[in-house]
Amino acid sequence: MKVLIACEYSGTVRDAFIARGHDAMSCDILPTETPGPHYQGDVRDVLGDKWDIVVAFPPCTYLCSSGMHWTVRGLRDPKLTEDALEFVMALLGADAPYIALENPVGAISTRIRKPDCIIHPWQFGHPESKTTCLWLKNLPALTPTNILQKPASGRWENQCANGSQNKLGPSPDRWKLRSKTYRGIAEAMANQWSSLPIVPPASAVESLGALFTWNTMPTASA
Repeated sequence: MKVLIACEYSGTVRDAFIARGHDAMSCDILPTETPGPHYQGDVRDVLGDKWDIVVAFPPCTYLCSSGMHWTVRGLRDPKLTEDALEFVMALLGADAPYIALENPVGAISTRIRKPDCIIHPWQFGHPESKTTCLWLKNLPALTPTNILQKPASGRWENQCANGSQNKLGPSPDRWKLRSKTYRGIAEAMANQWSSLPIVPPASAVESLGALFTWNTMPTASA
């Protein structure tokens, strides 16, 4: 299959699909951290290139619930969230038979629609917690591959003593570390979404218009 991994600079998901024989390319405004097929620039430049599957990881800065208090308190321009939602709509409206879009709980759920699947890293072999939502078009919900038990301390490795997230301290690269896809999840995506029939892509207009009536697999909270 021809696979586009949108908004990925690490190459983790791209390389997982390539390892399974797919023609995969990542795309981001940043250069790739791992040598491989990568388009550096706006993903909308290549979004219409007849992909079989698009897996997208749009930036969550102006979309996630944890950061919306800045907007509610009048400390951030609301247009930033509107622009981010417009970008999400472009990704969800891609001319591709299969689409997956990843983001935390936030504005996508309330302004577009609820996710089809909610997963955590600890379900895929990583001793960390991060509520991750997936919006899916014609794709099955990811099935956990390696469920870990919560440590005796009662918190995951990325959680502070009070149980809150974001154990990572302030740093210029903190946002990059937080945004990287866990390898276990990347491997699950490539494994579980590799044996799909190639179906004729709908037109971009039809795909975008079907956002609220996608023929998705059953909604799941894994």
